Amino acid sequence: MGLFSATKGMLRRSLARTRGALEGLGGLLRGRTLDAATIKDIESRLVQADVGLPATEAIIDKLQQRLRSGAPEDAHAALQQCLCELLGPASPLATTEQAPMVLLVAGVNGVGKTTSVAKIAHALQGQGRSVLLAAADTFRAGATEQLRIWGERMGIDVIAGAPGADPAAVTWDALDAALARNIDVLVVDTSGRMHNDASLMRELTKVRDVITKRVPDGPHEVLLVLDATQGQNALEQARGFGAAIDVTGLFLAKLDGSARGGVVLSIAHALNLPVKLIGVGERVEDVEPFDGPLFVDGLLADD
Repeated sequence: MGLFSATKGMLRRSLARTRGALEGLGGLLRGRTLDAATIKDIESRLVQADVGLPATEAIIDKLQQRLRSGAPEDAHAALQQCLCELLGPASPLATTEQAPMVLLVAGVNGVGKTTSVAKIAHALQGQGRSVLLAAADTFRAGATEQLRIWGERMGIDVIAGAPGADPAAVTWDALDAALARNIDVLVVDTSGRMHNDASLMRELTKVRDVITKRVPDGPHEVLLVLDATQGQNALEQARGFGAAIDVTGLFLAKLDGSARGGVVLSIAHALNLPVKLIGVGERVEDVEPFDGPLFVDGLLADD
């Protein structure tokens, strides 16, 4: 689903703090030939940028293999190619032939989940799609009201229940409304607690099962929102949620405010989960599809 396109300038600006953590790695490599000393410089800077030891080791191993090949190679180009290979091909949001498409959005409290839901809805609406929001985050006080405020700003209806209502029941009502109104996309905002909270995982599983009952091939996407500023802790959250609700992709929020954008590389190495969307600012418009080559270009830009 080509909702919108990534922009080189916006992504490069959002990675400014992560480039700072890399201590000008891109500029350092310009004009250098790949050798043992350069690889050592790369390794130390990747660790500082919260890439994580396993992913860093995998990247360094690839560079050492290239060095052993014997052919002189530009260090900047070699690292760029290794990082792009690690991130893999782009993975856009799923498409459906029959409405409604259902997006289930999960994440722990404080990662910007509800704001990310609003950003997704705004992007879909900008493509001329009809959108409905389900306020199934009934656990956190104020979550429903926050989603309603976003809905009012965008002119998108929000289906909600009473405080403390059963999230699965709210989702069922939202599915009823989406089917009755012939809505293109239903976005379900779910409760946000810690990834090791067993009651939350049971609740999310119930919500997912309700969707499947009403829309047999749904949910079409299960997106997990992660906070880029949390670094390696975000990786642990992805593991916990992924094991419970079959996460299909990630929304990496707050990338613009983080020096830990290198966690994207760590996630790509450790999990079979693509980053599908990234938050690159505070405005509802500040969301982009994840583009691996543009991400690498932003990491290695020479400021």
